[in-house]
Amino acid sequence: MKLNEWERRIDPSSARVGVAVADFNAAVTKRLLDGALSYLERAGVQQVDVLRVAGAWELPVAAATLFRDGCHGVIAVGAVIKGETDHYEVIVRESAAGLTEASLLAGRPIGNAVLAAHDLSQALARSGPGPANKGAEAAAAVVDLVCKVGTS
Repeated sequence: MKLNEWERRIDPSSARVGVAVADFNAAVTKRLLDGALSYLERAGVQQVDVLRVAGAWELPVAAATLFRDGCHGVIAVGAVIKGETDHYEVIVRESAAGLTEASLLAGRPIGNAVLAAHDLSQALARSGPGPANKGAEAAAAVVDLVCKVGTS
């Protein structure tokens, strides 16, 4: 058997990365965005486009727009915090499904940094500075895959 393991083919500095960020639950999404941008800067990504939208529901369309505009990968940033109704479950499920569809249609990666939390304290714990920041984790996944599959 001949094994061909994919490794980085391009330098992150040539990647153009988009960040679609929801304004809803801004206390959390700002922290996730900060984590993603901090990672992108450390990785050497030179071009970052940020598209702000109302909430997690709008993120799939924002991601598709960023791809059409030339981004090689997208980080979706949002926070859905459980309330008293099942609306939370619908938004989380359909946002994730829409992001998956946008990624597959574009043939480009999306890092999902849409938090689904039961309360604000959970969301804040996963969006704070440091290694637990899910925005930074999603950015790392996108940069890794973009660098492996290329930008053409």
